[in-house]
Amino acid sequence: MHSQWTRREFLGSSLLAAPALNAASALTAKTDPAPPTSLAQVSAEPIKIHPDNPRYYLFKGQPTILITSAEHYGAVINLDFDYVRYLDALKAYGLNYTRPWPGECLEMVGEFCPDNVTGVRPSRTIVPWARSSVPSCVYGGNKYDLDRWNPEFFARLKDFIVKAGERDIVVELFFLSSQYSHRWPLCPLYHENNIQGVGKCDFKDVQTLKDPELVRRQSDYVSKISQEVNEYDNLILEICDEPSNFTPHAEAGPWVGHMLQVVHDTEAKLPKKHLVAQMGEGPIGGPVDFAGSPLLSIISGQYVWGGEADSEQMGGMKILDYEYYHNKPIEMNETMYYPFQYREGDPILDSRVEAWEFMVGGGASFNQLNSLYTVEDPTGNTPDNAQIVRALRNLKDFIYSFDFIKMLADKSFVVSGVAEGVYCRGMSQPGEQYALYLHHSRLAPNLMYYIAMPGHYKETLVLDLPGGTYKADWVDPAFGSEISSVIFTHQGGKMDLDIPEYTLDVALRIKRAH
Repeated sequence: MHSQWTRREFLGSSLLAAPALNAASALTAKTDPAPPTSLAQVSAEPIKIHPDNPRYYLFKGQPTILITSAEHYGAVINLDFDYVRYLDALKAYGLNYTRPWPGECLEMVGEFCPDNVTGVRPSRTIVPWARSSVPSCVYGGNKYDLDRWNPEFFARLKDFIVKAGERDIVVELFFLSSQYSHRWPLCPLYHENNIQGVGKCDFKDVQTLKDPELVRRQSDYVSKISQEVNEYDNLILEICDEPSNFTPHAEAGPWVGHMLQVVHDTEAKLPKKHLVAQMGEGPIGGPVDFAGSPLLSIISGQYVWGGEADSEQMGGMKILDYEYYHNKPIEMNETMYYPFQYREGDPILDSRVEAWEFMVGGGASFNQLNSLYTVEDPTGNTPDNAQIVRALRNLKDFIYSFDFIKMLADKSFVVSGVAEGVYCRGMSQPGEQYALYLHHSRLAPNLMYYIAMPGHYKETLVLDLPGGTYKADWVDPAFGSEISSVIFTHQGGKMDLDIPEYTLDVALRIKRAH
């Protein structure tokens, strides 16, 4: 079991000297954030790595983080899903990120839950390949012709990206996903679903290089979509979700590497270059860990820890602890499927603490997977979702209350006072600004999510700060309100700071007074 204070010495020292952050002066300069820039004044270019801190983004001329609670990836492929209302809701909630599938992977109707947006009725499914005149797809309708693309699909995909862009929402488009024994027969690339007879391999071999013709068709699909969406700026490209769930890492790794190269080679001939993401699975530094690859822009993880075994996924917190030194944005792009996969505790509280800890700990993107966005109600307009999105909006506002581009993951300024059973992460620009978040929870047995432990808590932290005058604000993550605030002058070194009474979690903002 990993420690709640894992690698503190690493986060407190070596990260501050990471070689890629050679613009150290830019991270410590005592300047206020630039005022918002008019969108008309910003030259059009895709979201990119921020030049002054490569662990965050630059979008429309502004430092950017991505936070959302999003539907289950079917917004484009499900013709019954009203994505305009969905995107309007994200905008109204203050969220700026979504993550759809573009058609290679399908799920069964009612899989996971009755309202799963990706469990599309066969007659209402739209994918990149055109239908043929030959009947008898496994899941209904005529077979696909892999030599012909479906213009109606690309029109819908592009309209989704445009509508998202109009609302300042970034789309992370992930091309491929791991196949399961029951899902592989639904895929257009399965041999019984296309007139070319491509895809006769076992589902465990779909994410390998074993079937050259299947790999060629997958590559064509990835390249075609990359070309079709190249003009858009609110776009991140992602290779594959969970590529080695059932495939040996040694076989999945070369296949992922091949697809990374396909995207790179395709965009090399196109006007715009987009950030490329890929999640890690298996051991750190193993075949499916591309964190150090020059072709990879964003390091992705799923769930809180992801599992202790080397065969399991890399969770968001695990990547923060072990991959932060790569100087790339880190994203937690999937949580447990809210609410039903949070099997213990209060799923609203469980969801809040994982988001806050990850982002205050140095994350760049966070996506809560949420089943409340449905065909019947694409806005997710429920009382519990109101609490979820409010906490995420408060989190976004909290991060933006800092000049976060000048900060790095760090909690070494907390000397003691964090009680046993408390998870705690932070960021700092030493001597200037500090962010801290702590919560009383325990990890679920599968290490995928936290089980929140509400109570009545009141503690005293011992901090180590340089001398100066500071303003400290304690913030309630659930409501975004300041619980208490104090201005103090400190001579330097260790000092006590009382935490006001709280029931589960609390955030701290400290800024030098100028």
